[in-house]
Amino acid sequence: MNESNSNQKAIHIFENLSPYFQGLGDPIRQQIIALLIDKESMNVSQIAEHIPMSRPTVSHHLKILRQAGLLKVQKKGTEMFYRLEFDEAIALMKQLVHFVEEECQC
Repeated sequence: MNESNSNQKAIHIFENLSPYFQGLGDPIRQQIIALLIDKESMNVSQIAEHIPMSRPTVSHHLKILRQAGLLKVQKKGTEMFYRLEFDEAIALMKQLVHFVEEECQC
């Protein structure tokens, strides 16, 4: 791949990953992700029990993670349950790793 095409591909991959990186860029959101890794789903109250923040603050971070495409939400009765949704992010990160392995002269 020539240098110009290589640069464009790298920029494209980073642009697609940007929302995920932004979503993961806060320590509280990282704690939420870590908490949900071994759980099928949790509601905001359950998550707030493990995070040293108020329930509204946890809700705010959950909203950001949802907007970033890292969480899915399912309504059960009056409660909203959150679960990880990493498939697309993982695929893009694998693409980035593969690109770097192929192109980088490190």
